[in-house]
Amino acid sequence: MAKKQLVGREREVRLLDDVCRSGKAEFVAVYGRRRIGKTFLIDSYFEQKYDFFMAGMYEATKREQLANFAHQLSQHSKTMQPVPPDWMEAFFQLQSYLQTLRDKERIVVFIDELPWMDVPRSRFMKAFELFWNGWASKQDNLKLVVCGSSTSWMTNKLIGNRGGLHNRVTRQIRLQPFNLHEVELFLQSRGFALPRKQIVETYMVMGGTPYYLDMMRKSQSVAQNIDTLFFAENAPLRGEFDFLFKSLFNDSDLYKNVVETLATKGKGLTRQEIIEASGLTDNGYLSEVLDNLRRCDFIRSYNAFGKKERNVLYQLTDLYSLFYLRFLKNHLGHDEQHWSHALDTTATWEGYAFEQVCLHHIPQIKKKLGISGIQTEISSWFAKPYTDSDGTKWSGGQIDLLIDRKDGVINLCEMKFSDKEFVITKDYDELLNDRKATFRHHSKTRKALHQTMVTAFGVAHNAYWNNIQNEVTMDDLFEEA
Repeated sequence: MAKKQLVGREREVRLLDDVCRSGKAEFVAVYGRRRIGKTFLIDSYFEQKYDFFMAGMYEATKREQLANFAHQLSQHSKTMQPVPPDWMEAFFQLQSYLQTLRDKERIVVFIDELPWMDVPRSRFMKAFELFWNGWASKQDNLKLVVCGSSTSWMTNKLIGNRGGLHNRVTRQIRLQPFNLHEVELFLQSRGFALPRKQIVETYMVMGGTPYYLDMMRKSQSVAQNIDTLFFAENAPLRGEFDFLFKSLFNDSDLYKNVVETLATKGKGLTRQEIIEASGLTDNGYLSEVLDNLRRCDFIRSYNAFGKKERNVLYQLTDLYSLFYLRFLKNHLGHDEQHWSHALDTTATWEGYAFEQVCLHHIPQIKKKLGISGIQTEISSWFAKPYTDSDGTKWSGGQIDLLIDRKDGVINLCEMKFSDKEFVITKDYDELLNDRKATFRHHSKTRKALHQTMVTAFGVAHNAYWNNIQNEVTMDDLFEEA
């Protein structure tokens, strides 16, 4: 079987190049949600040539983890190693073995799924801390790489450690989902020849998760692949939602509760609205949950235009979760071609999903607008119909993407997904103008307001096109950021 090539990840590869050239001990922490390609990145970069490698086991006991450690150490040292009684002895054994390699130009140690090794009462972190501080950090040729899908553990217990490992991580890589440019390269590397609209439709369902994309078959259409992966009998991604949360978070039901609550309100909810809608308790732990979901790229936090920090909105933006909760959570049918049969009825969902795709590609939108180097704030705006004190009636409105620029301009972005050029009708032109006037009055801004259309294939150049200041097309979203 041909070796799968590493696609994208240029920034991460440059960082690993620096690690290997640094001439000092390096402690690299790689984190990000499951299925995002952390292990594949490290395995591809080092070509799986490790002086020691082991992976923590999901829901294994301390004894089972130690037995796995002894097996891996025996494999690498080519000497039978006894199962250590505890982690302190385990790392002493590892140190003794690595000392036999001290003349090597570079020693690479890779420990995958590190959080799973830290089982309750194992005292794993105490032993790991001693290994790094007492010996490993003094070996100029040692490169220690650790990975973890439990982002909360990696950021709180390791990178944000307040004890003996405080500030000991020398480099960190937060691996995020692919953007459209990387998805296109990835699919091309797997032999796909898809037009960009179909790549966007794939992204709407699976997001930029390499593991999901790699499950697609190039012999099938996009719709057939979605049926196979989500709706067929024993479809591999039908049960992924529950497993994903269980493997990432200890209180998985709580995290799912927050995500499912956010899925009910497209524009997002404030913290207080989340509490009221979900029945959760208002405490510091909820803040930790929201922060962990943000770090794992499930949600984004942003301010509504003109609102202060305390009114921050949380919005579900993970495309896989949005698709699952909309079409699969309560799906009881037995139609294995459900998606292929439902294509004519998904226009509303596609419109909302395309908005989320755009929110994942703000750098590309800014690049097309020529404002990559200009300071901006991203927000949304919503106002109910209201009447001024002088009796003037305003219709209200909603704008899902505002780009507030330091150069005195605000881009009012309207995102539309269609099979051809988007046509601005007289009625739609009046709606845009009314909403623009309402926004200016409501916000009291003095900045220039640029009506900006983000569409799949551009805007038809009819009589109303001249009222649009900026256009961004689907192709622009495929640009490198």
